[in-house]
Amino acid sequence: MTSTEMKLTHIQFEVDDAGVATILMDRQGDAMNTLGPELAGDLFSLLDRLETDPAIKAVVIGSAKPTNFLAGADIRWLRHIDDAEDSVELLNEAHKGFRRLEDLTTKHGKPVVAAIHGPCLGGGMELALACSMRVASNDEKATQLGQPEVKLGLIPGAGGTQRLPRLIGLAAGLDLILTGKSVRPRKALKMGLIDEAVPREFLLEIARKRALEAIGRSDADDGGFSFGKLKSWLSPAHIQGLALEDNAVGRKVLFAKAEEKLLAETKGNYPAPEAALRAVKAGADHGIEAGYAAELDEFGELITSPQAKALMSIFFASQDLKKDTGTDGDAIPRSVGKVAVLGGGLMGGGIAAVNTTSARVPTRIKEIDDAGVGRGLDYVSKYLAGQVKRRRMHQRAADKAMQLVTGTTEWNGFGNVDLVIEAVFEDLALKQSILADVEAIVGEDTIFASNTSSIPIAHIAAEAAHPERVIGMHYFSPVEKMPLLEIIVTDQTADWVTATCVEFGKKQGKTVIVVNDGFGFYTTRVLGPYMNEVYYLLTEGVKIEDIDSAMVAWGFPVGPVTLSDEVGIDVGAKIAKIMTDEFGSRMAPPAGLDGLVADDRKGRKNGRGFYLYEDGKKGDVDETVYAVIGVDSHKSMDRELIQDRVGLQFINEAARCLEEGVLRSARDGDVGAIFGLGFPPFTGGPFSYVDSVGAKEIVAKLETLAEEHGSRFEPANILKEHATSGELFRP
Repeated sequence: MTSTEMKLTHIQFEVDDAGVATILMDRQGDAMNTLGPELAGDLFSLLDRLETDPAIKAVVIGSAKPTNFLAGADIRWLRHIDDAEDSVELLNEAHKGFRRLEDLTTKHGKPVVAAIHGPCLGGGMELALACSMRVASNDEKATQLGQPEVKLGLIPGAGGTQRLPRLIGLAAGLDLILTGKSVRPRKALKMGLIDEAVPREFLLEIARKRALEAIGRSDADDGGFSFGKLKSWLSPAHIQGLALEDNAVGRKVLFAKAEEKLLAETKGNYPAPEAALRAVKAGADHGIEAGYAAELDEFGELITSPQAKALMSIFFASQDLKKDTGTDGDAIPRSVGKVAVLGGGLMGGGIAAVNTTSARVPTRIKEIDDAGVGRGLDYVSKYLAGQVKRRRMHQRAADKAMQLVTGTTEWNGFGNVDLVIEAVFEDLALKQSILADVEAIVGEDTIFASNTSSIPIAHIAAEAAHPERVIGMHYFSPVEKMPLLEIIVTDQTADWVTATCVEFGKKQGKTVIVVNDGFGFYTTRVLGPYMNEVYYLLTEGVKIEDIDSAMVAWGFPVGPVTLSDEVGIDVGAKIAKIMTDEFGSRMAPPAGLDGLVADDRKGRKNGRGFYLYEDGKKGDVDETVYAVIGVDSHKSMDRELIQDRVGLQFINEAARCLEEGVLRSARDGDVGAIFGLGFPPFTGGPFSYVDSVGAKEIVAKLETLAEEHGSRFEPANILKEHATSGELFRP
């Protein structure tokens, strides 16, 4: 292979004796390839050579990075665009470059093959779509393809809304674009998104071979042929799809259904999916040029929208947390080679599952009897079976992961454990007793972590021999699905313990925030007044369904009354008592909650809650619940007032947590609220929401509510200070 003398900073470029030009993207200074002006500049500067050099017969585009192809646009660059016209101008250059890349095949007869390993997302997917063929590694864990722009409040802006539906069909294209989800090689091959999936070690070799084979071939301009495409073309779903997509009436039905579905999901709070749908529709109805123009216009409107700014801020916050050790010092995390989990219930089983599949460490589950051990092991086994069924794991990998989990009813096997995670009932005396038992048998460097959701870690460690090795690791249910881990530290927790648990949480696949100790920490504490206000509204006669629908419309994934049933009304009542004892009347729920507990209403788990349940499935509101809480008539309330009363209680308590030093930063408060509690992502979190609305307006609303409903709405001092100064929480 001979090298050229072109001076390129972010690309490796060579042409072999057969005339195949190989372009390997290699953005300098970054582990990940992202598409910004620098990399795009190098890539597009090559186009003149590729178009005019007769020695170049075909092109292969891959990556010099070992773990990724092209992960998308450089979000750092996009984040600072404040002018819609500027963004359209910049994207127009990308459009021109990708169209010239496409023309290499269609006009110059030079096939272009994308050789994909690792993430191929956003702008990376659009680059691959502009190629005439896509060959990917068959690594189901590493390689993924998709257009995730809607997750950042944007749409594909370099041709993706037009090329993707034309390649895989309108229905499949809309599914990827509107949801932002990605697909792995096996599925990508089946749907025709890639032409071939091959072992990673042969990727470039096979891509060059396919490029040579495609020279002069008549089908090179339609993406080539693959067996995966043949299967998808012959499938009933594809034939049925063609019936809709290939005629105007059918397309109208398809787009109408897509719009109905996305509005049901977004409640109108996320403009990006609607914009993407309009761009795709413009291309389908009026041709690709109209589609390109619509895409640029829609992107320009979105890039400066508050939703995009908020979603990008959360993206950067989560990226920052990946580098955060959780301490202010330079503590080095220690290796965690073996973990013990005390408790084999839903939480313990879930923790063991992520230990084996993500962290890949041996885990020993301890329970009080064989039945409990069996439940814990069965939980892990069922989770692994689900991973295999969804083709996220091979059976062999699942079998290997299961071998990492053992169970016991004794303390044998604990002598060499590095981390013990306690996941038993919320009972202080029980947790203290277990801690004492653990300290008597483990090594001098073993960490004890409690999965408590409300009890202060300092109380659990009050009689510990080594309180510096006691910490909180608060997981959210179901553990294997919920992304947040809230780590709680006391004044005595050693920095190395914090750093070790943060690092281990990341290996479990979690987004980790570290908070300071206190009743309810951060996430449980902010839920207290949020849920209490729901109960106040209920006792005032507001309908259950009105409250739930109002907060779902505001952006929460589920309504708070539904959440109460899911968590357990009895659990909520127990936590409410703990919070009232600590914080006084401000955290006290109305008296009706006691009636629910006395009536044995625990929610979904015993089929008796605010809603009716049949075979575990939620039904309509249980109208008899109103009598239990002393309500004999209903009243209507403006939806916005419901949202203010409930939502502002959450925000006000979050502000108090920052004011009192429970939170280390507003960033952590935003991430914790969104990733752990479902706070509306398009707002950027409670602190970003205050910044966007204005602290002055938030304080004014709280003061009005305090006049009408009492001191529980008294604004936090930090909110008043920001209202006076105009300072932002998340500049």
